[in-house]
Amino acid sequence: MATVQDPLVYPFENTPGFGSTMEVAPGVYWLQMPLPMSLNHINLYLLEGEKGWTVVDTGIRGPETRDLWNDIFDQCLFGKPVIQILCTHMHPDHTGQAGFISERWQAPLLMSYGEYYQARVMGSMMRDGGNWQMSEYFVRAGVAPDFLEKMREARSDFAPAPEDQPLPASYIRLCDGDTLQVGQHTWQIITGNGHSPEHVCLYSKKLRLLISGDQILPVITSNVSVQPTEPFANPMLGWLESHEKFKRLLPNDILVLPAHNAPFYGVQERLQQLIDHHEDRMLLIEENCVEPLRAIDMLGFLFKRELENHSLFMGLGECIAHIHCLMGRNRIERRLEKNVYTYRSIDPTLSERAHPSHHEEPDDLPQMV
Repeated sequence: MATVQDPLVYPFENTPGFGSTMEVAPGVYWLQMPLPMSLNHINLYLLEGEKGWTVVDTGIRGPETRDLWNDIFDQCLFGKPVIQILCTHMHPDHTGQAGFISERWQAPLLMSYGEYYQARVMGSMMRDGGNWQMSEYFVRAGVAPDFLEKMREARSDFAPAPEDQPLPASYIRLCDGDTLQVGQHTWQIITGNGHSPEHVCLYSKKLRLLISGDQILPVITSNVSVQPTEPFANPMLGWLESHEKFKRLLPNDILVLPAHNAPFYGVQERLQQLIDHHEDRMLLIEENCVEPLRAIDMLGFLFKRELENHSLFMGLGECIAHIHCLMGRNRIERRLEKNVYTYRSIDPTLSERAHPSHHEEPDDLPQMV
């Protein structure tokens, strides 16, 4: 059977591993930190300036990551201090050590407005537990109440612990179109949304380099979910529009430094792959939703493997994101019956059509990336 050739190019045979750094461009260093999940590490970056270092993303909470950062501070900074911390977005694998690093170096935190305040909301939710709005959101999607109770009792590895230093109490706002000067290099701030509300990417035209966070990943697809905090949101629309925006702004010959998987060339091809991937999934839902279905009934259309525990919540949020985008396009209708939403395709001829597949892509379990 013929295989589809990967259009992306991965220039580095080796990785920095934990506790060390690897220079990938002048003044730009790649490092990795562990994650307690099937996606077992995150890529972080250090930008060197004349007076000190800019940390780009910080890793997950906990002593293991904190100890590895101390190793980096002792061995890899050439005697210069950390002078600022930049978090691309609010998820705990990116912000988990921001408080520790900020206090350690008395260094300010840089984030977009939407990401900073959503990070604070997310931290409060993880500490305080569920509420009736969260329960209603999942029950209306088809989740059994006893499963919700079980998950309330299970502590996530991402949840903050009493010994963790909280997110810094103040921040410096980054906005789309801003520039950030680090040493001799100017970085343009480009924001996207869908995976998170105001995700920051850093583009250096001179270095031909993009630090993409989770906005553009080369192998897996970032989770795009409707959250209980905004149950009628349409993040998939924002995700698709953001990728069209990045296609307009970015040349194809730049090196992309993502938060997961390996650095790569081929950003234009990958952006189109990501757009096609979600369009495929939406068509798949639409074609299989001729009879009324709950959101939880549709997970098998999107994921080949059974989702369990927190993965089920993330997969369900992504399924609902696809549904809401289809509703916005007037292709699916929703009804509330006995406190559960059911969905049905509006076009009755869909079941007679063959489903086109734009490209082959692994069926990944949803990750909080």
